[in-house]
Amino acid sequence: MSRRALPIFKNFISSGGGGGSTRSVTYMPRPGDGTPRPVTLIPGDGVGPLVTGAVEQVMEAMHAPVYFEKYDVHGDMKTVPPELIESIRKNKVCLKGGLKTPVGGGVSSLNVLLRKELDLYASLVHCFNLKGLPTRHQHVDIVVIRENTEGEYAGLEHEVVPGVVESLKVITKFCSERIAKYAFEYAYLNNRKKVTAVHKANIMKLADGLFLESCREIASKYPSIQYNEMIVDNCSMQLVSKPEQFDVMVTPNLYGNLVSNVAAGIAGGTGVMPGGNVGADHAIFEQGASAGNVGNEKLLEQKKANPVALLLSSAMMLRHLQFPSFADRLETAVKRVISEGKYRTKDLGGTSTTQEVVDAVIANLE
Repeated sequence: MSRRALPIFKNFISSGGGGGSTRSVTYMPRPGDGTPRPVTLIPGDGVGPLVTGAVEQVMEAMHAPVYFEKYDVHGDMKTVPPELIESIRKNKVCLKGGLKTPVGGGVSSLNVLLRKELDLYASLVHCFNLKGLPTRHQHVDIVVIRENTEGEYAGLEHEVVPGVVESLKVITKFCSERIAKYAFEYAYLNNRKKVTAVHKANIMKLADGLFLESCREIASKYPSIQYNEMIVDNCSMQLVSKPEQFDVMVTPNLYGNLVSNVAAGIAGGTGVMPGGNVGADHAIFEQGASAGNVGNEKLLEQKKANPVALLLSSAMMLRHLQFPSFADRLETAVKRVISEGKYRTKDLGGTSTTQEVVDAVIANLE
């Protein structure tokens, strides 16, 4: 090798061009994959604009190839605005802050209406331990996949006679099979080892019995994935005593809501758990577990809402849009901030504001 070529060769090795490279090829884009993608944005109610604003700041700092179409929608609206539905149908992807659902009365939940209108039949919540965040249990890594369109959330209620209300729980083979298939497909694609079906078929023998029958049929097509079943009340007890036994959980609508919130509480709290709702054509990403703090006026006044859950949900969204390197950068920065422990909101034992957490995440972007 000539003397002139030697420095070039050394630079090639030191920059990762030789066999000592630490970066692997994880994604080869198709031509045009870097085109910025439009995403429908619903800031929502209460602290919603605060945490969605945090996501906007981080996306801008990353130069992520997305831009937002913002819609002013609130939980007390009687219907979903048609222009919002049109935007989501066009963009295929939406990021949403919390929408406050009135308790009682005649106003339907806009969250449920959105899922039904767009047939977002699968809700996914990922509950896992974050390094540096102390919890009672370690080795928690649970994915709760919940049927989103029927069950107790079918909204079929009426007053039979004064003082007597009938509420119908609807379970169909079609919806049970497709949510079971989604759960097993998720497990297969993400190298998960076990799927647990959560039910109450000992009491609701026909409805939950049909759900279990559907899960068993789908399970038989995935022999490499372990399958078991657990009654929902026993499941709740097992979650708080031995959560590390669970991997992927598939549930009817109401049970999934309860189970995902219990799992989130065990793993570190609802403020750090990402999630989303997906159908055949569209997806809405939001805080994974209950957004019960959406109407917390004190958090809003102090500007101390936790943005971590929605930031991690945004990383899920970026992967869904096939921008994996941006998703990895965002997730790594968020996890580093949590691990260091210097900037944490009140729900994680700290005193930081939303903006302080956002600034720390941006500072840790690589």
